[in-house]
Amino acid sequence: MLYRLFNSTRSSTAQIKPGITAALLGLALTGCSGGGLIAPETPQSNDFLNQLSANCGKLNIGNQPIDYLLNMDSNDTYFIDEASKLSAGTVDKATFASDINAFYPTGRNQAALECIFTQLGTSAP
Repeated sequence: MLYRLFNSTRSSTAQIKPGITAALLGLALTGCSGGGLIAPETPQSNDFLNQLSANCGKLNIGNQPIDYLLNMDSNDTYFIDEASKLSAGTVDKATFASDINAFYPTGRNQAALECIFTQLGTSAP
């Protein structure tokens, strides 16, 4: 009887583990895609990033010039993603500034942020 109880408990646990694993995997994958982490690449966002490079590239976000953050070799895609979202209107200026200041907390981002917002022109969100 004890053997049967142990085996039934063990098999129930074995059946629960795959379910838990699947649920955790599902949550992890949802977290990766949820919230629109990656902004869609469009000609508009590419033009905006080129405009940022030309007009604001020497200004710093965090400890790096914008030109460096726009360089694909920098391995820092956060700035590119956030700037693309800003140009597409999926984040507003206040959210963009808050996100950038939280991710690059040096306290010296204001001149770069002002330059970036100037590039939006009159169609700013």
